Amino acid sequence: MFCYKPQSTATMLKFFLLCTLAVLSRADIGEEDEVLVLKKSNFEEALKAHPNILVEFYAPWCGHCKALVPEYAKAASMLKAEGSEIRLAKVDATEEADLAQEYGVRGYPTIKFFKGGDKESPKEYSAGRQADDIVNWLKKRTGPSATTLGEVAEVESMIAGNEVAVIGFFKDAESEGAKAFLKAAEAVDDVPFGITSNEAVFSKFEVSKDGVILFKKFDEGRNTFDGELNKADLLAFIKANQLPLVIEFTEQTAPKIFGGEIKSHILMFVPKAAPDFDDKMAEFKKASEGFKGKILFIFIDSEVDDNQRILEFFGLKKEECPAIRLITLEDEMTKYRPESEAITADNIVAFCTLFTEGKLKPHLMSQDIPEDWDKNPVRVLVGKNFEEVVFDPKKNVFVEFYAPWCGHCKQLDPIWTKLGEKYQDSADIVVAKMDSTANEIETVKVHSFPTLKFFPAGDEHKVVDYNGERTLEGFTKFLESGGKDGGAPAGEEGEEEEGLDDMEDLDEQDSDSDGDGGDHDEL
Repeated sequence: MFCYKPQSTATMLKFFLLCTLAVLSRADIGEEDEVLVLKKSNFEEALKAHPNILVEFYAPWCGHCKALVPEYAKAASMLKAEGSEIRLAKVDATEEADLAQEYGVRGYPTIKFFKGGDKESPKEYSAGRQADDIVNWLKKRTGPSATTLGEVAEVESMIAGNEVAVIGFFKDAESEGAKAFLKAAEAVDDVPFGITSNEAVFSKFEVSKDGVILFKKFDEGRNTFDGELNKADLLAFIKANQLPLVIEFTEQTAPKIFGGEIKSHILMFVPKAAPDFDDKMAEFKKASEGFKGKILFIFIDSEVDDNQRILEFFGLKKEECPAIRLITLEDEMTKYRPESEAITADNIVAFCTLFTEGKLKPHLMSQDIPEDWDKNPVRVLVGKNFEEVVFDPKKNVFVEFYAPWCGHCKQLDPIWTKLGEKYQDSADIVVAKMDSTANEIETVKVHSFPTLKFFPAGDEHKVVDYNGERTLEGFTKFLESGGKDGGAPAGEEGEEEEGLDDMEDLDEQDSDSDGDGGDHDEL
């Protein structure tokens, strides 16, 4: 028999207070559009309540963060509708600076996944910025690499619900081919995978033997893998077919474009509102067919404000579009420009063929030499006079490579001018500067601003990186020591810096570029 034993008033009150405090603690975790709002005060509580949680560290003023808001909320709603225990959360890193610093936040948005309540080693989010990308990535991190599909309707649902889906057809789910398929699935974050052994599914999709099909809502609609069933070949097949033949560069597509295996990109800068836009696109797409898997074909709307930095990077102005450029994103970025500006399939094919055959010379931008380039204390260098000045065997030349919009460069400018004035009448020391957004040098690669390099006198064409204090005293000491005090041979690591590692940095994150923190600005 069950007996109820009355509790004392004090015991009951204590129990009531504990329950109330627990509820209040949970209630302190606010929500906006299914997204948890976290602070340092409730962060650990959130990890305990929701062991698998994706956290976005954002800044209210960040344009990329604002663009992510609807997709992030949509992803949170999708997961809730599916009954998933995975939650999405956000932290205002400008208000929660200690929390942001604890997790190494340097740019916005920074997105990290905390799995199993582990707060010590969260995983960096690495997929796209659309709701489907976020959901698929999270499912891969918390569930099987491929969903087992037992019925035709389940396969049709996966295909219909995703821009791209990869289905493995294996009569024996334990076969070597099936195991290779699952290994490939584990390596791909942004595409859902399904696996089936159902005969009805084989029949519905006209598959007669074990194989893999990539279904997509663009171009051919489906691609059938016809190689050897191993992880490497399957991954190459997926990477080559998961993007459209021609893809628009946007906030959402940037991670897919730059995160892929194809590092050679041909770009068509064109205003989408132009009356001949469809004609230009038809020519561009026709040319792309012969370079699938080799060169990624991308078009950029030249009228969009957010794309102006990219035009500047290629030395283009809106008035000069439409235009074609090609870039390789290997260890060093190299740009190429076609001889003909006419956008036709034949011209583009010929241009790309010369590139794949290694017969193109890089295109290096240069402004014209100013008439008064050597009339001021700080000499003005451009691509056309750079080598003549810095490799003068009788001169020691100290150069600042800058960007006009760079906050740190603006801070340095009065000090650099004073340095120029100090050595204006020197017989063998030249202080100079070059706008590296408009001028490029094959022998000097600039990855961040400002970059300071010293070219000592002599015939050896040596280059020394300056890593000392950015003060008049520090610069003076460096020059008087012949480039030894505060210098290092070019290429050696100095202090940690933010810079341009690939073209994605032109669009990827908003970071501190107003001079309030750090020593360099991103390009």
